[in-house]
Amino acid sequence: MKRREFISLLGTAAAWPLAAWAQQPAMPVVGVLGGHTRAQWQPFVAAFHQGLKEVGYAEGENVSTEYRWAEGHYDRLPALATELVGHKVAVIAAIGGVNSALAAKAATSQIPVVFLTGRDPVELGFVKSLNRPGGNLTGVSMLNDELVGKRLELLRELVPNAATIAFLVNPNNRNHQAHVRALEAVAHAGGQQLIVLRAASDRDFETAFSTLVQRGVEGLVVAPDPFLDSQREGLVRLAMGHAVPAIFQWREFVQAGGLISYGMSLTDAHRQMGIYTGKILRGARPADLPVVQPAKFELFVNLKTAKALGLTVPTSILLRADEVIE
Repeated sequence: MKRREFISLLGTAAAWPLAAWAQQPAMPVVGVLGGHTRAQWQPFVAAFHQGLKEVGYAEGENVSTEYRWAEGHYDRLPALATELVGHKVAVIAAIGGVNSALAAKAATSQIPVVFLTGRDPVELGFVKSLNRPGGNLTGVSMLNDELVGKRLELLRELVPNAATIAFLVNPNNRNHQAHVRALEAVAHAGGQQLIVLRAASDRDFETAFSTLVQRGVEGLVVAPDPFLDSQREGLVRLAMGHAVPAIFQWREFVQAGGLISYGMSLTDAHRQMGIYTGKILRGARPADLPVVQPAKFELFVNLKTAKALGLTVPTSILLRADEVIE
């Protein structure tokens, strides 16, 4: 080989890696918009990444994540959503419930948004229909409005003579009024009085539970809400300390010592969000991805807690339970 040809070949070989590298697509960035703190939601963040992995995306290998946490201050969500849009993320995963989803929707009409909501996403204006969302949003609907009344019915089976029931809500949650209306209808139909207790921060719990005692409440329903979910251990202690039977949405409350829970798996909901996020990264359009609805609801019961409260759990509940903690 002539010297000039050798030098030309060497130059081509040296230039190739740089040119090939320049043609490689940039690693996509997923924006996660949460209403709580990373520490509180770590198990569900892990479930989200598990869903991504099932579609072929591993953190740090072929996808990266930008997190924005409101730390229970829902009024921060719009600014945090705008930050993610400015970061030019490929997808926004709004894992903080309806408040996060509304903030993401308001921040962009172009970037795909995968939501997790307890209310009807059609009613909220997130999608045109469940089967054909039609816009830049799709996600998971947990049917919380429908399940609030079912939880009261389950609580009645545990404490059939309870005349006064309390409902603990976060007034900063956009869903709370719809949940109150749904529960009031069920309570009145069963001849029960419903007392609404409000807590937007941990400082409000003392007042709420003092009211519970003053009003002679005999049963408690805890509303689904990211802030209340993050305070599950404290709420379980307060319910036990005031000897009031309480029903929750998630199994995690029962695992922390709560009496009973009924609802969709929160872990599976976040995994489904991860799967949809991965599909969108692969080229799927949110407009064509049907909103995921739960095919199964979980019923968890803690017999240790029931015994401590002096309750006998009916066989009708035990037979339907997915797990009984003894």
